[in-house]
Amino acid sequence: MKQMFIATLCALALPALAVDVTVANAWARATVPGQPVSGAYFDITAKTDAKLTKVTAGGNVGTAEVHEMKMDKGMMSMRPVAALPLPAGKTVTLQPNGYHVMLMDLKGPLKSGEKVPLVLTVEAGGKSQQVKLDVVVKGQ
Repeated sequence: MKQMFIATLCALALPALAVDVTVANAWARATVPGQPVSGAYFDITAKTDAKLTKVTAGGNVGTAEVHEMKMDKGMMSMRPVAALPLPAGKTVTLQPNGYHVMLMDLKGPLKSGEKVPLVLTVEAGGKSQQVKLDVVVKGQ
């Protein structure tokens, strides 16, 4: 009986094995031949406070980064961000002219109807989760 009680306490003390994240409405912008960049957009929600720390891409995409676009002293600026905060239970929308995933070093055009594979790394409480997406390319 004593051993069972200790095992139960240990099991209750174990942290969850993964960050609970959902992604919806994922899409990427189609490109024209020779265009070296595009953007990917989606809604992301974490059950607990978390942060999006990394994005990797496959297919025609060389590299991917989370970027922020915002007005700064009357000028639109864009810069990469090291981590995108994901407040518990609140949906963060990545969209044109805001936070987005910059798809760079394209090896060829992104055509409407194709899919771009992305892997998002989300961290919370010392744990991380990789979320795999097939992002549908939509017309310009």
